[in-house]
Amino acid sequence: MVHPIVSRFRRTAIALGVVTVAGAGILWLLTLQALLPVAKDLSSLSGSVHRLEVTDRHGMALNASYENQWNHHLAPLHEIPEFLTAAFIMAEDQRFYSHRGQDWTARLHALAQNLAAGRAIRGASTISEQIVRMQNPRPRTLWSRWLEGWEAARLEKTHGKLDILEFYLNQVPYAANRRGVKQAAAYYFDRDLSTLSKHEMLILAVLVRAPSRLDLFTGNRDLLNRGVARLAARMVDAKNPIGTQIPVNGVDDLDLRRPSLPVQARHFLRYATQGYEPQEKARLRTTLDGELQSQLQALLDERLRFLEQSNVSNGALLVADHQRGEILAWVVGRVEDEIVAGRLFDAVNTPRQPGSALKPFLYGLALERGWTAATIIDDAPLAEKVGQGLHTYRNYSRSFYGPVRLRTALANSLNIPAVRAIQFTGATEYLTLLDELGFRSLNRHAEYYGNGLALGNAEVTLLELVQAYGALANRGVYQSFAVRFDDVGTMPTRRVFSPEVASLIANILSDPYARHLEFGSGSLLNLPVQTAVKTGTSSDYRDSWAAGFNDRYVVGAWMGNLDQSPTSDITGSTGPALTLRGTFDLLNRHRTTQALWLSPRLRRSTICADTGEAKVESDSCLRQMEYFLPGTIPQSADHAPDRKSAPEWSENIRLRQPTPGLHLAYDPRIPDAHQSFEFVLQGVDATDLVEWRVNGADGVRSVGARYLWPVSRGEHFVGASIWRAGREIALIERTNFVVK
Repeated sequence: MVHPIVSRFRRTAIALGVVTVAGAGILWLLTLQALLPVAKDLSSLSGSVHRLEVTDRHGMALNASYENQWNHHLAPLHEIPEFLTAAFIMAEDQRFYSHRGQDWTARLHALAQNLAAGRAIRGASTISEQIVRMQNPRPRTLWSRWLEGWEAARLEKTHGKLDILEFYLNQVPYAANRRGVKQAAAYYFDRDLSTLSKHEMLILAVLVRAPSRLDLFTGNRDLLNRGVARLAARMVDAKNPIGTQIPVNGVDDLDLRRPSLPVQARHFLRYATQGYEPQEKARLRTTLDGELQSQLQALLDERLRFLEQSNVSNGALLVADHQRGEILAWVVGRVEDEIVAGRLFDAVNTPRQPGSALKPFLYGLALERGWTAATIIDDAPLAEKVGQGLHTYRNYSRSFYGPVRLRTALANSLNIPAVRAIQFTGATEYLTLLDELGFRSLNRHAEYYGNGLALGNAEVTLLELVQAYGALANRGVYQSFAVRFDDVGTMPTRRVFSPEVASLIANILSDPYARHLEFGSGSLLNLPVQTAVKTGTSSDYRDSWAAGFNDRYVVGAWMGNLDQSPTSDITGSTGPALTLRGTFDLLNRHRTTQALWLSPRLRRSTICADTGEAKVESDSCLRQMEYFLPGTIPQSADHAPDRKSAPEWSENIRLRQPTPGLHLAYDPRIPDAHQSFEFVLQGVDATDLVEWRVNGADGVRSVGARYLWPVSRGEHFVGASIWRAGREIALIERTNFVVK
């Protein structure tokens, strides 16, 4: 007979066994239900991507995305250094090659250490379990760890150890959304894996334990140093043949370099990709020229550093090809100063007051409405009623020049003639024109701006300004510039100015002699290649601008402060003009340049410079050649006595050499008597008589298109009259040049 106590013990044991078996069965059923499928092909995870890759026109990368679930720039296992692989196995899973997904020995050791410490100080996840966690993220609980272990066992049944290790080393997460040892090496050391030292490889192996807390740039370096030293010692103690010699220094001794893209164009990138919905593995080719972008970034930043003492902190530079209608460079200067009041500003697209940079469009409208380049405008003191007071207009130099021609008023950026011009055209009509030129920032009523719109009291963006100058360069046709390569040639266009008006405005803006009143003969705006240039300065010197175009390119530059503080008297000609000049120098360096297009429908006629009226033989005034739109030549010019039987006034004769603003070098090695420079005319016959006037002296006569002028140092100007069959057929106005 069995003792009652023994019988009760047996029943209890049987019951416990039944409960244990039932519990294990239930646990296993719950586990089977909760287990998630494991990827049958690990490479398929790395191969799928929904990412937009943006390049410049030559294929150079403009962006790098690290926000995808998986890394897609992989390193095959045979390209990963053996020491780095060994360090990871020692640090993360030293029995990797012997277990089948779960390391129960490591789990028991971790449990004992955690119980002794009273908190979780060590984990025991195998490499396979970590891969499962990457694929199926779960809350960090015991139940999650249990499921990850069995999913890891499944993973190892379908994948080889080397495939698992390769996937892990390419996908293990680091800080800043980087994944894998290849991205980590580039992020922390800006180098390839093959160039890393053993110390640097140990760091990569330790960082994965706590990527944010141990981060090389922002994390706890002492903690990281201790972890690296322990891992190095473990590799030596384990008699790892590749770990016997491991020089370990402090992290502070490392050469840490954050990586950077070859081209800095984040603002352009944001503008070019807005509204663009990429497909899988989409690639967007833009119109940006990466090499030019980098060159101009250096040029603008250097200029801003020089102007720091004048309280200029920010700048922007925009370059476009107006023939093709595409943007080539979108540069924002002093990137570290772009964040103002917690916002990131793109100075190319930030509205600012353009000052006189808008005046060419006003005078273009005046020409369309009947004025001519010879129209006389009174530059005299002017005051207008504003509210209950008076506003007095003045020029930048505070000088008044009396009656001036439109050419002189625009070239010298005189303010009072501009106000009289908007009074002639009407502020509403001018605002309508600016809207047609793409100035969407001007969204107020004309009465809000008033006549001050003539002086640029409204706010526009550099992008709007450059596109509007592009319309002048493109013979009066406006189009938005393309930023995506596939859009080039497809952007809608509209005519804003007649070709003749656009050509005449360009001619005025490229006339160095016309601007001498305010800018002098040695102005930075006198470029070696014919270029239409205009500057602008806002009130209180908060903004300075320079914009211009030649036969191929249109360029705009802005300088100021994004926090709206004024500069120390920096104007368009003292600030951005030099940057504009340097930009055109880069653009023209490796190409054959041409003169600006001059409409063949423009008519030339001799006028009196002081009155703008037709020059007749009896007049004693200073002669001036001027271009006129068809039908607008002063009437008396058609009936002048010296024109009645004269041949048609030649439209094709031009001075080819010297060019306006040319700088010649005096050669000290050559005797003075043997130094000469050849003046060359275009369109002159071999029998034509030419009267050359150098520096206003009495004319020197020659026959044909060429004349050797004895060189002398200094600033000079030359003009010429051309005679054929006893009659004057052309007059070349003065062209300034310098001999140094």
